[in-house]
Amino acid sequence: MHKLVSPHGSSELKPLLLEGRERAEEIQRAAHLKHVPLTSRETGDLIMMGIGAFTPLDGFMGRDDWKGCCDDYALPTKKGLFWPIPITLSTDEEHAKSIARGEEVALWDVETDSLVGTMKVEEKYAIDKEHECKQVFRTTDPKHPGVEKVMEQAAVNLAGPVKALSESYFPEEFKGIYQRPAEARKIFEERGWSTVAALQLRNPMHNSHAYLAWIAVEVCDGVYVHQLLGKLKPGDIPADVRVKAIDALINKYFRKERVLQGGYPLEMRYAGPREALLHATFRQNYGCSHLIVGRDHAGVGDYYGPFDAQKIFNEIPDGALKTQPLSMDWTFYCYECKSMASMKTCPHESKAVIDENGNYQGGARLLLSGTLLRKLMSEGKPVPAEFSKPEVIAILKQYYDSLEEKVEVQLHGAATGNVKKQ
Repeated sequence: MHKLVSPHGSSELKPLLLEGRERAEEIQRAAHLKHVPLTSRETGDLIMMGIGAFTPLDGFMGRDDWKGCCDDYALPTKKGLFWPIPITLSTDEEHAKSIARGEEVALWDVETDSLVGTMKVEEKYAIDKEHECKQVFRTTDPKHPGVEKVMEQAAVNLAGPVKALSESYFPEEFKGIYQRPAEARKIFEERGWSTVAALQLRNPMHNSHAYLAWIAVEVCDGVYVHQLLGKLKPGDIPADVRVKAIDALINKYFRKERVLQGGYPLEMRYAGPREALLHATFRQNYGCSHLIVGRDHAGVGDYYGPFDAQKIFNEIPDGALKTQPLSMDWTFYCYECKSMASMKTCPHESKAVIDENGNYQGGARLLLSGTLLRKLMSEGKPVPAEFSKPEVIAILKQYYDSLEEKVEVQLHGAATGNVKKQ
């Protein structure tokens, strides 16, 4: 019998979330510890460690692992284990001075004003933020949302092993969607799946997303539609709205025994190629053999080429990851083919022209993107029927109609097709 891929760097998942009596005792102990505030990004990282999604990490990274991760995708303290993006926790200098090495602290989520974990502080160190941004994001432009987050970090990083005590609001608010890796693996095994393709989503599924998932079902046992439930940048569609839209599409247009929905508590870093590697790393812990990598995976603006996230998998050491990319070309609706197609299959190269009322005026290829969909919806413009299913559009229209303040959505080359195919 074929088995699911093993967790990253381990023969088994290594969750750090305490439960039952052990959790209750740790919460009691934490009441007497100094508080260290966590940003929403840091809280998401802690929960990922807690549920085993960041196996085999046992805490926030020290300086050697931070540098090894930035420069070489490797963690020296774990025998050079592959890891693509630093997982760190920062605090201000004054607070850091008040904490002794070896001291235990309570980790406090500032967004929900609640205890989420504890940590034994084994190291305190400063980092070169610009260096991290150059390595991870390939830019130090403060307009990049990931760069902005790193630059906003406090001056001192705290490192050490953690114990997670909460999954925050995710299990309750996203009941039926939010999953731990062990839960997803159990379902995959019950269905007899051994090859599973993860479809990473931070947008509602338009027809290109659905097309990629249908292709993946043809070559794998099933597709794991795995959506991000953490914070996004302004203008992105919030998770609760996205969940409804994806539900509507999957329930009507997919075979239920070939698809599973799930959600995870991470924030987007918008790190493009590097984030694609992180997505593959923790999808291995979820039991996925493949990660669908299409156009502009985890990108933002014009900081990355449309297929840089596919190329980077050829730049990492052989055997670094068991989860492999399922690389997909640019997909679109072709009015000549009268179906979804890709640049590998469709011979009609003219760009489709749609008027301001959403009516087709000529040309072949209607390029679909989440950014373009958000822009059309936010401006109250009609969306071509070929762009997304009517059930999805109805849910998104209700959301945009309810907004009192609109956020301008900027188009970029990867969303409009105004880039050279690489």
